[in-house]
Amino acid sequence: MKKTSLDVLIIIIGAFIFALSINLFVIPNDLGEGGVTGITIILFYLFEWSPGLVSFIMNAFLLIVGYKFLSRITTIYTIIAVTFHSLFLHLTENWNISSDEIIINAIFGGVFAGVGIGLIIRVGGTTAGSTILARMTNKYLGWSLSYGLLFFDVIVAVSSYFIIGAEGLMLTILMLYIGTKVMEFIIEGVNPKKAITIISKEADLIAKQVTIKMDRGVTVFSGHGYYTKDAKEILYIVISKQEVVRLKRIVESTDSSAFIAIHDVRDVFGEGFVDISKS
Repeated sequence: MKKTSLDVLIIIIGAFIFALSINLFVIPNDLGEGGVTGITIILFYLFEWSPGLVSFIMNAFLLIVGYKFLSRITTIYTIIAVTFHSLFLHLTENWNISSDEIIINAIFGGVFAGVGIGLIIRVGGTTAGSTILARMTNKYLGWSLSYGLLFFDVIVAVSSYFIIGAEGLMLTILMLYIGTKVMEFIIEGVNPKKAITIISKEADLIAKQVTIKMDRGVTVFSGHGYYTKDAKEILYIVISKQEVVRLKRIVESTDSSAFIAIHDVRDVFGEGFVDISKS
């Protein structure tokens, strides 16, 4: 219950920040946006229809159509996100910020949108609209949520070319890209880890040095080369980004012909990292 309440609070904060990105940076500078929000902005430019009301109606329709791609809790969180985002769009429609630097506005529009949407997705919600489509591509095509969103957002943004012009479109795409990178940072967290896979004839010696010198656990898998059929020991180690250079030096000094693969890791829980009960 405590976690759910915190999640809802984060969703509300995210919805507020996302609304600010639209009313403080996007609309005052005649920029576009992606997804349903981008469509509501186009309709505002053409007919002066309320972005908050149009956003709520369109997202509600898409949620009804695509709810089956969301879990029960995600659906509930999405309803909360859509409702508060539409409400905040209405409440902050007359807010403004004094800045005539359109590039700065585009940058901060992207940052605010990325933080807002990232917070919502981080706790398991969505903003409906293109987020539902992004979840479909994530499930069936393996795309990351952030880049799935970028794909569908760009499609909508490009359609606004005839209203905001070429310069406005270019700035909009820049804003969307910045928003995507910020969102990815928010979703993936601020604690970058690396998973290291090592294949070496000196696997035992490398594992001992990692254990003693770096105080890190090592998992050993048994494998064999497909062509030679020779048995091999494969080491799997999770370390912080800052420890990569140190590990490379250990491997290089032990077996300069070793094979090393370094993978990005989103979250790591367990001994030596974050307690899973606190995640």
